[in-house]
Amino acid sequence: MSKAKIAWITDSTATLSKSFIEKHHIYVIPLHVVINDEFYKETIDISDQEFYERMKTEEGKFQSSQPSINDFVELYKKLKEDYDFGIAIHASSVLTGTYQSSVMAANMEDFKLYAIDSQIGSYPLSHLIKKGIELVGQGLDAEEVVSELNALRSETRLYLVPSNLDQLHKSGRVSGGQKILASLFNIKPILSIEAGAAQIKEKVRTDKKAIAWLASKLREDLETKTVEKVAIVHANDLNKAAVMEENINENFPGIETEIMMLIPVAGVHTGVGTIGLSWVCE
Repeated sequence: MSKAKIAWITDSTATLSKSFIEKHHIYVIPLHVVINDEFYKETIDISDQEFYERMKTEEGKFQSSQPSINDFVELYKKLKEDYDFGIAIHASSVLTGTYQSSVMAANMEDFKLYAIDSQIGSYPLSHLIKKGIELVGQGLDAEEVVSELNALRSETRLYLVPSNLDQLHKSGRVSGGQKILASLFNIKPILSIEAGAAQIKEKVRTDKKAIAWLASKLREDLETKTVEKVAIVHANDLNKAAVMEENINENFPGIETEIMMLIPVAGVHTGVGTIGLSWVCE
Protein backbone atom coordinates (compact mmCIF):
# COMPACT_ATOMS: atom_id res chain seq x y z
CA MET A 1 0.00 0.00 0.00
CA SER A 2 1.47 3.35 -1.02
CA LYS A 3 1.91 6.09 1.56
CA ALA A 4 -0.94 8.63 1.68
CA LYS A 5 -0.13 12.05 0.25
CA ILE A 6 -1.01 14.68 2.84
CA ALA A 7 -1.52 18.41 2.27
CA TRP A 8 -0.75 20.69 5.22
CA ILE A 9 -2.90 23.82 5.43
CA THR A 10 -2.78 26.77 7.82
CA ASP A 11 -3.31 30.53 7.85
CA SER A 12 -1.05 33.56 8.16
CA THR A 13 -1.39 33.72 11.96
CA ALA A 14 1.16 30.87 12.08
CA THR A 15 4.59 32.45 12.28
CA LEU A 16 6.36 29.96 10.01
CA SER A 17 9.46 30.92 8.07
CA LYS A 18 9.26 31.06 4.30
CA SER A 19 11.91 28.33 4.03
CA PHE A 20 9.94 25.97 6.31
CA ILE A 21 6.72 26.60 4.35
CA GLU A 22 8.48 25.83 1.07
CA LYS A 23 10.36 22.79 2.39
CA HIS A 24 7.18 21.12 3.67
CA HIS A 25 4.85 22.41 0.92
CA ILE A 26 2.50 24.07 3.42
CA TYR A 27 -0.47 25.96 1.99
CA VAL A 28 -0.99 29.24 3.86
CA ILE A 29 -4.21 31.20 3.47
CA PRO A 30 -3.70 34.84 4.52
CA LEU A 31 -5.98 36.77 6.82
CA HIS A 32 -6.50 40.47 6.07
CA VAL A 33 -5.59 43.62 7.88
CA VAL A 34 -7.83 46.55 7.03
CA ILE A 35 -6.48 50.11 7.11
CA ASN A 36 -9.16 52.76 6.63
CA ASP A 37 -11.39 50.25 4.79
CA GLU A 38 -8.59 49.11 2.47
CA PHE A 39 -7.88 45.36 2.63
CA TYR A 40 -4.35 43.93 2.65
CA LYS A 41 -3.47 40.24 2.67
CA GLU A 42 -1.27 39.66 5.71
CA THR A 43 2.38 38.86 4.79
CA ILE A 44 1.59 39.26 1.05
CA ASP A 45 0.32 42.80 0.40
CA ILE A 46 1.90 44.32 3.51
CA SER A 47 4.79 43.30 5.74
CA ASP A 48 4.40 43.15 9.52
CA GLN A 49 6.83 46.02 9.98
CA GLU A 50 5.07 48.22 7.42
CA PHE A 51 1.73 47.56 9.08
CA TYR A 52 2.99 48.63 12.52
CA GLU A 53 4.78 51.67 11.12
CA ARG A 54 1.55 52.80 9.50
CA MET A 55 -0.39 52.12 12.69
CA LYS A 56 2.04 54.34 14.58
CA THR A 57 2.00 57.26 12.13
CA GLU A 58 -1.43 57.21 10.45
CA GLU A 59 -4.80 58.27 11.76
CA GLY A 60 -7.84 56.13 11.13
CA LYS A 61 -9.24 52.64 11.55
CA PHE A 62 -7.05 49.55 11.82
CA GLN A 63 -8.98 46.30 11.75
CA SER A 64 -8.63 42.64 10.83
CA SER A 65 -10.72 40.36 8.63
CA GLN A 66 -10.82 36.62 8.02
CA PRO A 67 -10.14 35.15 4.56
CA SER A 68 -12.98 34.71 2.10
CA ILE A 69 -14.44 31.20 1.94
CA ASN A 70 -13.67 31.32 -1.79
CA ASP A 71 -9.94 31.40 -0.96
CA PHE A 72 -10.37 27.99 0.67
CA VAL A 73 -12.72 26.65 -2.02
CA GLU A 74 -10.16 27.46 -4.73
CA LEU A 75 -7.37 25.89 -2.69
CA TYR A 76 -9.25 22.65 -1.94
CA LYS A 77 -10.36 22.36 -5.55
CA LYS A 78 -6.66 22.19 -6.52
CA LEU A 79 -5.50 20.07 -3.58
CA LYS A 80 -7.97 17.25 -4.16
CA GLU A 81 -6.33 16.65 -7.55
CA ASP A 82 -2.93 15.95 -5.98
CA TYR A 83 -3.48 14.84 -2.38
CA ASP A 84 -5.35 12.03 -0.61
CA PHE A 85 -6.43 14.36 2.21
CA GLY A 86 -5.42 17.47 4.14
CA ILE A 87 -4.59 18.35 7.73
CA ALA A 88 -5.49 21.96 8.50
CA ILE A 89 -4.44 23.76 11.69
CA HIS A 90 -5.95 27.21 12.11
CA ALA A 91 -6.04 30.15 14.50
CA SER A 92 -8.54 30.16 17.37
CA SER A 93 -12.12 29.83 16.11
CA VAL A 94 -13.20 32.17 18.92
CA LEU A 95 -11.03 35.00 17.55
CA THR A 96 -11.58 34.43 13.79
CA GLY A 97 -13.94 32.48 11.54
CA THR A 98 -11.02 31.12 9.48
CA TYR A 99 -11.31 27.58 10.89
CA GLN A 100 -15.05 27.45 10.15
CA SER A 101 -14.52 28.72 6.57
CA SER A 102 -11.82 26.11 5.99
CA VAL A 103 -14.06 23.24 7.14
CA MET A 104 -17.04 24.52 5.15
CA ALA A 105 -15.00 24.90 1.95
CA ALA A 106 -13.57 21.36 2.28
CA ASN A 107 -17.12 20.00 2.59
CA MET A 108 -18.24 22.02 -0.42
CA GLU A 109 -15.37 20.62 -2.51
CA ASP A 110 -15.66 17.10 -1.07
CA PHE A 111 -12.02 17.27 -0.01
CA LYS A 112 -11.19 15.01 2.94
CA LEU A 113 -9.89 17.30 5.67
CA TYR A 114 -8.77 16.74 9.24
CA ALA A 115 -9.21 20.20 10.76
CA ILE A 116 -7.78 21.35 14.06
CA ASP A 117 -8.81 24.51 15.91
CA SER A 118 -5.51 25.43 17.58
CA GLN A 119 -7.42 27.71 20.02
CA ILE A 120 -4.47 30.10 19.71
CA GLY A 121 -2.16 31.68 17.08
CA SER A 122 1.38 33.03 16.67
CA TYR A 123 4.29 30.86 17.88
CA PRO A 124 2.16 28.05 19.45
CA LEU A 125 0.31 27.55 16.16
CA SER A 126 3.59 27.17 14.28
CA HIS A 127 4.74 24.70 16.95
CA LEU A 128 1.61 22.56 16.46
CA ILE A 129 2.22 22.43 12.70
CA LYS A 130 5.87 21.41 13.16
CA LYS A 131 4.85 18.78 15.70
CA GLY A 132 2.19 17.41 13.33
CA ILE A 133 4.70 17.06 10.48
CA GLU A 134 7.10 15.35 12.88
CA LEU A 135 4.39 12.87 14.02
CA VAL A 136 3.50 11.98 10.43
CA GLY A 137 7.22 11.38 9.83
CA GLN A 138 7.19 8.97 12.77
CA GLY A 139 4.49 6.94 11.06
CA LEU A 140 1.37 8.03 12.97
CA ASP A 141 -1.86 8.08 10.98
CA ALA A 142 -4.04 11.19 10.59
CA GLU A 143 -6.43 10.33 13.46
CA GLU A 144 -3.50 9.78 15.84
CA VAL A 145 -1.86 13.04 14.76
CA VAL A 146 -5.09 15.00 15.32
CA SER A 147 -5.55 13.39 18.74
CA GLU A 148 -1.97 14.24 19.80
CA LEU A 149 -2.24 17.84 18.59
CA ASN A 150 -5.62 18.38 20.24
CA ALA A 151 -4.09 17.19 23.53
CA LEU A 152 -1.13 19.55 23.07
CA ARG A 153 -3.42 22.60 22.74
CA SER A 154 -3.88 22.85 26.52
CA GLU A 155 -0.07 23.04 26.88
CA THR A 156 0.30 26.19 24.76
CA ARG A 157 0.95 29.60 26.33
CA LEU A 158 0.67 33.06 24.78
CA TYR A 159 0.83 36.17 26.96
CA LEU A 160 0.64 39.71 25.57
CA VAL A 161 1.30 43.04 27.27
CA PRO A 162 -0.10 46.03 25.30
CA SER A 163 2.00 49.18 25.71
CA ASN A 164 -1.21 51.16 26.19
CA LEU A 165 -4.96 50.65 25.88
CA ASP A 166 -5.55 52.86 22.79
CA GLN A 167 -6.08 50.03 20.31
CA LEU A 168 -7.99 47.83 22.76
CA HIS A 169 -10.30 50.80 23.27
CA LYS A 170 -10.67 51.49 19.52
CA SER A 171 -11.46 47.84 18.82
CA GLY A 172 -14.08 47.80 21.57
CA ARG A 173 -12.11 45.52 23.92
CA VAL A 174 -11.99 48.04 26.81
CA SER A 175 -14.25 50.95 27.76
CA GLY A 176 -13.29 54.63 27.67
CA GLY A 177 -13.39 54.76 31.48
CA GLN A 178 -10.98 51.85 31.80
CA LYS A 179 -8.64 53.49 29.31
CA ILE A 180 -8.58 56.79 31.24
CA LEU A 181 -7.98 55.00 34.55
CA ALA A 182 -5.21 52.89 33.05
CA SER A 183 -3.41 55.92 31.59
CA LEU A 184 -3.77 57.85 34.87
CA PHE A 185 -2.22 55.06 36.88
CA ASN A 186 0.06 53.76 34.12
CA ILE A 187 -1.54 50.31 34.32
CA LYS A 188 -0.67 47.63 31.77
CA PRO A 189 -2.95 44.62 31.46
CA ILE A 190 -1.37 41.21 30.81
CA LEU A 191 -3.52 39.23 28.39
CA SER A 192 -3.51 35.46 28.05
CA ILE A 193 -5.00 33.47 25.18
CA GLU A 194 -6.85 30.61 26.87
CA ALA A 195 -9.46 28.25 25.42
CA GLY A 196 -9.33 30.38 22.30
CA ALA A 197 -10.15 33.74 23.88
CA ALA A 198 -8.17 36.67 25.34
CA GLN A 199 -8.43 37.14 29.09
CA ILE A 200 -6.87 39.74 31.39
CA LYS A 201 -4.73 37.76 33.86
CA GLU A 202 -2.95 40.54 35.70
CA LYS A 203 -2.47 44.31 35.78
CA VAL A 204 0.98 45.80 36.37
CA ARG A 205 2.50 49.26 36.27
CA THR A 206 5.84 48.79 34.54
CA ASP A 207 7.44 46.70 31.80
CA LYS A 208 9.85 45.38 34.43
CA LYS A 209 6.96 44.04 36.52
CA ALA A 210 5.32 42.59 33.42
CA ILE A 211 8.51 40.70 32.52
CA ALA A 212 8.84 39.44 36.11
CA TRP A 213 5.23 38.19 36.07
CA LEU A 214 5.72 36.41 32.72
CA ALA A 215 8.95 34.82 33.98
CA SER A 216 7.10 33.56 37.07
CA LYS A 217 4.53 31.82 34.82
CA LEU A 218 7.32 30.14 32.85
CA ARG A 219 8.97 29.06 36.10
CA GLU A 220 5.67 27.53 37.30
CA ASP A 221 5.41 25.40 34.15
CA LEU A 222 9.04 24.31 34.42
CA GLU A 223 8.37 22.81 37.86
CA THR A 224 6.34 20.01 36.27
CA LYS A 225 6.89 20.25 32.50
CA THR A 226 9.57 20.61 29.85
CA VAL A 227 9.90 23.78 27.76
CA GLU A 228 12.58 23.70 25.07
CA LYS A 229 11.97 27.08 23.46
CA VAL A 230 10.44 30.45 24.33
CA ALA A 231 9.31 32.99 21.74
CA ILE A 232 9.48 36.69 22.53
CA VAL A 233 6.87 38.45 20.40
CA HIS A 234 6.78 42.19 19.79
CA ALA A 235 4.73 44.71 17.82
CA ASN A 236 7.65 46.51 16.15
CA ASP A 237 9.60 47.25 19.34
CA LEU A 238 12.83 45.30 19.01
CA ASN A 239 14.50 47.08 21.93
CA LYS A 240 11.79 45.99 24.35
CA ALA A 241 11.96 42.45 22.94
CA ALA A 242 15.75 42.37 23.40
CA VAL A 243 15.40 43.38 27.07
CA MET A 244 12.93 40.56 27.62
CA GLU A 245 15.12 38.04 25.79
CA GLU A 246 18.10 39.02 27.94
CA ASN A 247 16.01 38.47 31.07
CA ILE A 248 14.85 35.01 29.90
CA ASN A 249 18.39 33.96 28.88
CA GLU A 250 19.71 35.07 32.27
CA ASN A 251 17.04 33.32 34.34
CA PHE A 252 16.47 30.25 32.16
CA PRO A 253 19.86 29.52 30.53
CA GLY A 254 18.88 26.07 29.22
CA ILE A 255 15.99 27.35 27.10
CA GLU A 256 16.32 28.43 23.47
CA THR A 257 14.84 31.85 22.66
CA GLU A 258 13.62 33.46 19.46
CA ILE A 259 12.38 36.99 18.83
CA MET A 260 9.51 37.32 16.37
CA MET A 261 7.05 39.97 15.24
CA LEU A 262 3.53 39.78 16.65
CA ILE A 263 1.06 38.89 13.91
CA PRO A 264 -0.71 42.08 12.72
CA VAL A 265 -4.21 40.60 13.11
CA ALA A 266 -3.43 40.42 16.86
CA GLY A 267 -1.58 43.75 16.87
CA VAL A 268 -4.71 45.40 15.46
CA HIS A 269 -6.22 44.95 18.94
CA THR A 270 -3.18 45.31 21.20
CA GLY A 271 -1.34 48.12 19.39
CA VAL A 272 2.23 49.10 18.50
CA GLY A 273 4.78 48.36 21.21
CA THR A 274 2.99 45.27 22.51
CA ILE A 275 5.39 42.74 23.97
CA GLY A 276 4.70 39.11 24.77
CA LEU A 277 6.02 35.71 25.72
CA SER A 278 4.99 32.34 24.35
CA TRP A 279 5.93 28.70 24.81
CA VAL A 280 4.61 25.17 24.53
CA CYS A 281 5.01 22.61 27.33
CA GLU A 282 6.06 19.12 26.26
